Amino acid sequence: MSRYTASGLSFLLDGEEVPMAPGDTVLQAAHRVGRYIPHLCWHPGLPAHGSCRLCMVNFNGRPVSACTALAAPGAVVECQTPALQAERRTLLQMLFVEGNHFCPSCERSGNCLLQATAYQHEMAGPHFEEFYPDRPVDASHPDMLLDHNRCILCGLCVRASELLDGKSVFAIAGHGTQCHLVVNSPSGQLADSALSVHDQAAGICPVGALMPKRVGFKDPIGQRRYDLHRVDEPHSQEAAPPASEDSP
Repeated sequence: MSRYTASGLSFLLDGEEVPMAPGDTVLQAAHRVGRYIPHLCWHPGLPAHGSCRLCMVNFNGRPVSACTALAAPGAVVECQTPALQAERRTLLQMLFVEGNHFCPSCERSGNCLLQATAYQHEMAGPHFEEFYPDRPVDASHPDMLLDHNRCILCGLCVRASELLDGKSVFAIAGHGTQCHLVVNSPSGQLADSALSVHDQAAGICPVGALMPKRVGFKDPIGQRRYDLHRVDEPHSQEAAPPASEDSP
């Protein structure tokens, strides 16, 4: 019996009981028992950021981010309502048009959390006019590739580099439509940064923005994580990093 079950504390998530421990967030407790709540900017072992808003749930009738809201014994949490699903689909559509996400030609296809979440929410194509921004690709690093066209500003690499690697290689700068990922180096290029392919930050990107070189198609398309399992299946969800866990 785990300490969470032994605590006797629980809340209801879409009508099913979820055990919890004091200090758990709703998403932490749900993830521990394999209950899926959509998310892009959250990862086990890192502080919550609350930036993608995909994990919005109704907590005792009030909308909150599941990654930041503390669970409470006896609380009633709704996640999979038609209204919340529609809001998430709109957020996903906005993420796709704000960058350049060409899934069929992306090496991360089948291992991409954004792509898998869009499929889960039955997003078949773009809804808004696409921006097609002109963003640079940084291939200067000997082992890593940074494609700003695919970055969704989740902040996972920023937090992993600072808190797990102790390097602070990445940061997010700018405001509004000018918000972008920056590299902490004299030239602003990955080659002049302290990033190593073995860093936690190097393998935590949920999309195809930050990827290792020379391992393309190691896992053939059709045999990748989300080719084989839906994103809401417990064994398809993230574990605490290591760096190479999601490497294509």
